[in-house]
Amino acid sequence: MDEKTVARNKKAGFEYFLLEHIEAGIALQGSEIKSVKNGQMSLLEAFVEIKEGEAWLMNSHIAPYIQANRYNHDPLRPRRLLLHKKEIRKLYEHVKIKGVTIVPVRVYILHGKAKVEIAIGKGKKLYDKREAIAERDRDRESKRANTSEGW
Repeated sequence: MDEKTVARNKKAGFEYFLLEHIEAGIALQGSEIKSVKNGQMSLLEAFVEIKEGEAWLMNSHIAPYIQANRYNHDPLRPRRLLLHKKEIRKLYEHVKIKGVTIVPVRVYILHGKAKVEIAIGKGKKLYDKREAIAERDRDRESKRANTSEGW
């Protein structure tokens, strides 16, 4: 496949337990898709909101395309996600539960079209985050021990 990852939300896995992943298309303007293909997109503060039966990608930043001049887009405008009604209803049912949200995990280009991978996320508590940090440190130490033995 000709899949190219453009943006990744690294904090999503740290801040949330990611329960279920869904692929969605993004409705973009002409200058936006050119910026996305150039890799000028950020998902750091982004989230998905369900309004009036439609899913919207909020707070994602797509840098203005330099060659677009005055026809450029607003970098932080809400962007509609292309999902089936059944998928939107399913997401809405999950979001009604307290502590559950929809988080964009990554944006990628697949066959010339921009896609976003969204996940249903349940917020982690502080002790869960500490456990994740401790586990990551243990893994790092074990890898160091294994590589130093090979010398």
